[in-house]
Amino acid sequence: MTNDERSGGPWDESDIDFGDGVERVDLGALLVPATTGMDLQVQVDEQTGNVVQVTLVMNGSAVQVQPYAAPRSGGMWDDVRVQIKNSISSSGGLVEEVDGPFGVELRAQVHPSDGGKTLQPARFVGIEGNRWFLRAVFLGAAARPGPEAQALEEVVRSLAVVRGAEAMPVGAPIPMRLPETTEPGAPGAGRKPAVDPFARGPEITEIR
Repeated sequence: MTNDERSGGPWDESDIDFGDGVERVDLGALLVPATTGMDLQVQVDEQTGNVVQVTLVMNGSAVQVQPYAAPRSGGMWDDVRVQIKNSISSSGGLVEEVDGPFGVELRAQVHPSDGGKTLQPARFVGIEGNRWFLRAVFLGAAARPGPEAQALEEVVRSLAVVRGAEAMPVGAPIPMRLPETTEPGAPGAGRKPAVDPFARGPEITEIR
């Protein structure tokens, strides 16, 4: 997906008006607007304290999102799609390439992570921005068209990616972390509204 094709979001940090009054959970590489009824689940590496997986849950469905460093020239989703298709096929799953609301996506039947043999639906989406690439995996009812998918798609469109200026290898995950409340007058205090990480809307579940 090109920058033009993501005109409805998700956004680059430079696209955001931080005076818009929107409360955003600051996960470092991702800014997640507070959304009523959404549960924000983060999986944390116990050794580093870094967030290694973010899952947004709503209406019994979920989407896992992960930002990566990408080349300025784009085209990363083309390569990643091939890798995902090969991985699913080699593990005995089913996958097809279709046009979706974010462009070309993969709709698949995959084996669950707990080792079960019953295939489960999953939908893989790739979105490219300014030197970043966001992968989103829709699970449950959101893996197929319908109201659950539309609700989580709107959540994904509301996200903003903070790439940062530092050099990173292409394909490297952009570091995420648990949110912190920014004190008035501290560096970065005016950059984005602070959010109490334990306030409702969204609720944050930390998994270690």
